[in-house]
Amino acid sequence: MGKENEIFGILPLKIRSLLEKNGTEIQNIQEIRLRSGLPIMIDCMEGEYFLTKDGFLTKKKEDLLKLSREEIRQTLEYISSYSLYAYEKEIRQGFLTIRGGHRIGLSGTAVMDGESVRTLKHISCLNIRVAHQIFGCAQKVYEKCQRNGKLLPTLLLSPPGCGKTTILRDLIRFVSNAGETVSVVDERSEIAASYQGVAQNDLGIRTDIIDGCKKDIAMNMMIRSMAPDVIAVDEIGSKEDVDALMFCAFRGCTLLATAHGKSRDALLKNPYMKEVVNQKMFQRYVLLECGKRPGIVKKILDENGVEIHD
Repeated sequence: MGKENEIFGILPLKIRSLLEKNGTEIQNIQEIRLRSGLPIMIDCMEGEYFLTKDGFLTKKKEDLLKLSREEIRQTLEYISSYSLYAYEKEIRQGFLTIRGGHRIGLSGTAVMDGESVRTLKHISCLNIRVAHQIFGCAQKVYEKCQRNGKLLPTLLLSPPGCGKTTILRDLIRFVSNAGETVSVVDERSEIAASYQGVAQNDLGIRTDIIDGCKKDIAMNMMIRSMAPDVIAVDEIGSKEDVDALMFCAFRGCTLLATAHGKSRDALLKNPYMKEVVNQKMFQRYVLLECGKRPGIVKKILDENGVEIHD
């Protein structure tokens, strides 16, 4: 299934037809935001656009196509193959991941169960984040984050939407094809985009994947069962994540991870990530820059916060 079908296939029929009619190319799209009663916004590499009633992308705020509540419901049915109840766990977390690794953010009315979210109802806003494989985008990162062909413990760092997972995916591919066995912990099925247990994205020839499992549990399972040289995980930050990372590191496994943050120093504001920095669990910090294209490297630091130059 092509990426156009993966994304356009979940959109309301009218919107899908307009985009296909006017030759909109999915490789240029980063996000599609659907909000009930409001214009459709499409975030491309060149900037933010609205969808007109004729199906063209424009930056002008006139003659725009607005989405109905019924079309939001229709989109949810397409996303879930008419079985939204089967995605209750994901809905509680505020997002769904579909085939291809594309993430659908959800917002609406939260139904609480004590201090926890039981589900979301009256869903009125969707954020479709398009997953892109960009082969070779991590080559310079790999060159600066390895020694004698072995990856150094590396943390990719940026605010949301700047391409951490894109760089992570390509870096895993480099490491795996260079000779190291990699275990990928893919809790949200975004890295490998596994479908019925088979990765839809290319993560290299020496890569094992576990998806749909909490990161801390999955890391422990992979260390004990798959004997990886490198363990790769997306979006760490909780106490459980950090405890599991320490478990892996103390058993001689190289860590490759991503986290939210604008800088290495920003991690110190998180009490759990502060321990990661102070213990020097990572020897490389790759800071990404938010720009027109995902995965732009701003700078690479060593474990002491000193920038590494060419």
